[in-house]
Amino acid sequence: MQPTLLDDIPKLREELLQGFMSGKMRPIPYRKEQIAKLAYMVQDNIDDFRAALASDLGRNELEADFLDIQPTLNEILLAHKNVEKWNTPDKVPFSVNWFAMSPSIRKDPKGVVLIISPFNFPMLLILGPLAGAFAAGCTVVLKSSELSPKVSGVIAKLIPQYFDPDVCRVVIGSIAESTKLLELPWDHILYTGSGRVARVILTAAAKTLTSVTTEASAISMYLTSQMTVYAGKNPVVLDPKMDLKLAARRILWGKFTNCGQICASPDYLLLPQEIHEEFIKELLDVYAEFYPEGAKNSDSYARMATQSHAERMQRLISQTKGKIIIGGDTDVENRFVSPTIVTNVLNDDVLMEDELFGPILPILTVKNEDEAIQDHALTIYVFSEDAAFRSKVYDNTRSGAAIANDVVIYHSTTGLPFGGIGPSGSGGATTGKFNYDIFTHLRASLVGRALVDKILLKNRYPPHTAAKAKALAFAMNQKFPPRPKSLRALSNGVVKLAKTNRWRLWFAVAMLAAVASAAARLTNLRSLFAATP
Repeated sequence: MQPTLLDDIPKLREELLQGFMSGKMRPIPYRKEQIAKLAYMVQDNIDDFRAALASDLGRNELEADFLDIQPTLNEILLAHKNVEKWNTPDKVPFSVNWFAMSPSIRKDPKGVVLIISPFNFPMLLILGPLAGAFAAGCTVVLKSSELSPKVSGVIAKLIPQYFDPDVCRVVIGSIAESTKLLELPWDHILYTGSGRVARVILTAAAKTLTSVTTEASAISMYLTSQMTVYAGKNPVVLDPKMDLKLAARRILWGKFTNCGQICASPDYLLLPQEIHEEFIKELLDVYAEFYPEGAKNSDSYARMATQSHAERMQRLISQTKGKIIIGGDTDVENRFVSPTIVTNVLNDDVLMEDELFGPILPILTVKNEDEAIQDHALTIYVFSEDAAFRSKVYDNTRSGAAIANDVVIYHSTTGLPFGGIGPSGSGGATTGKFNYDIFTHLRASLVGRALVDKILLKNRYPPHTAAKAKALAFAMNQKFPPRPKSLRALSNGVVKLAKTNRWRLWFAVAMLAAVASAAARLTNLRSLFAATP
């Protein structure tokens, strides 16, 4: 499919703006209709999507369905089911001072939004957020990855068939088209991909003060007094008491699925020294079970997205100083990189410099979990049945997710947020309602009724007097907690606010409200009798 003409990009954004300003996306039934059409767009063309995923990533039907197609449909159908609930205004906690104004939080669409997706989940990470944007009431531009050309082509062909041109559009292209998009003002940008590109997007968005959500694989390395920390790489911490066969199966599945091209894939394993030999044997047994005729001959093993990605894996394998115990074979022309396990890896090894994003598993030997504790990952995986062991790791780390005894699949777990922290993500989480949230503006709302001035706030108006100030302080004062012991030495000379008998204020409000209600009823009765012949 041909790239979108650069001159057409501002025009399509303007058309989407007109569609949003027309109010057509405001009615909830219309939003539900768009979400339903999105679900049927996937379902009606499921064979085309499967063929495209096989061409772009070498996925078989099982992986195509399990990793992309079914999770995408789950996201869409969840949005369709909950769109009314999500858009219901939120009530704020009860307050004596403000309840009469009926304060609430409206859920308003942000406007015209841009979704930029990566190649590794070319359906889920663009059509899932699209469902959230529709639920929020936004109009949308989709920019899918040029590294998944077949899937991008299918989406670009189908969107105009299912949606009005002032509701959703697709931009096809690479750097030039993305640059043009980023020159325009948007009401929100969602980007999933590399940390390098995330920085480019954030810099461009700052020029138009556009809010951005990024889910990025961002790596930085720095030293603490005890260890080297790799921000953005997803570590696996293994408890020696864990079921090692189960751990081996799940770790290798998560590492080699989609040829390792998953941002939440285990990036390296921190293996306790005391179980090193035993666990390596389990890994070898599981590998033989997964690929009895070798990975290259298996229809259960995917391929790298491009030859350049395969070349990068080949270079890393050739440069590592660790010991390759499984794999190490590459066929760049056919984008094949065998599942590779490397032991005796040190902190300064080339495999620890960046997120691998491929089918290479480095193993670092550690003495205990204290040496294993890391920081700032997208996800940290802990294999342990011991709650105290897990808590010790979680309490001493920061990551977008903290997962025990499994890998990767939490991304598809309904209700859980997917997002990083620090370099690995910012601006909010995605999936499910979180997709809706990032495209929604929380708008404060209240009704300033006349009754408020008669009860609580009449003293705010000039001329200001000491009596009015005292009355306002009485009305607005909040009950303090006990003074912390560490502050008691500073209490001398502190002006203490008068304690408020909150029940008296509430009683006064209730009595005035009752009197007002009785007066209204009496007035109605008098009018009724006066009208009776």
